[in-house]
Amino acid sequence: MLDAQGDQRMSEVKYEEGVFCWVDLSAHDMAAASRWYSEVFGWEMAVGAGGMPYTMATQSGDLVAGLGQMPDEMQRQGVPPMWNNYVWVEDCAKVEANARELGGTVFATTMAIGEFGSMAFLQDPTGAMIGLWQPGTHRGAQRVNQPNSMCWNELMTRDVDKAKDFYAKLLGWTYQVIPMGDFDYTSAMCGERSNAGLMPMTGPEWEGVPPHWMVYFAVADTDAICRKIEASGGKVCVPPTDIPVGRFAVVNDPQGAVFSVITLNPNPAS
Repeated sequence: MLDAQGDQRMSEVKYEEGVFCWVDLSAHDMAAASRWYSEVFGWEMAVGAGGMPYTMATQSGDLVAGLGQMPDEMQRQGVPPMWNNYVWVEDCAKVEANARELGGTVFATTMAIGEFGSMAFLQDPTGAMIGLWQPGTHRGAQRVNQPNSMCWNELMTRDVDKAKDFYAKLLGWTYQVIPMGDFDYTSAMCGERSNAGLMPMTGPEWEGVPPHWMVYFAVADTDAICRKIEASGGKVCVPPTDIPVGRFAVVNDPQGAVFSVITLNPNPAS
């Protein structure tokens, strides 16, 4: 997302095949989550059309994210609250079929969400879940790279090479490898656009943590937002840390959903 132009309306934000375009939260208590994220990020909430248990979060009138109620059955199975990351596709059913052939697992087959679009959920061969979104009237986030909006999506995986091969064949991603001292960080590209990162899960700190996609929300002040998160019942898992593109932290909301926040440098590297 770092190459997208930031403060834009929907008609101006352009997505293409394989680009992350939307994130939403599967919460155990959607109403409580809506109140918390409104307090932390200043989002305004609008309940989804048709009485669906889904809320659209906006920032200054622009769509930035969704919040949904996790079904009771999933909660009984012990599924934790989580942020879901979606890539834009032109033909959801076709990409779903290709994913099966490439060794992915389909957890939710392509389904139409009214006039809004169609979606599916996959698990890549390394174990991380990812959503597909074929747009209808809902064409993704209207604001990115600005405070309190999505700015990056990152895969934590124990097999970067397998993940790279899968997404290259499925979505056409190419890659740039960035040495980071003890490990190599991989930037996934859609054309010339930096679209996502892939990070190896090595070391004892990752023990017991499943592979997953992480959303990053840009914030004006990482340290200040972390204080606000802790004061309102959330948890800071990785404290504010400087990296080449800015200052980030990994946090939990009060229900346990994990996400990252980052104050981007004025001109972040792609």
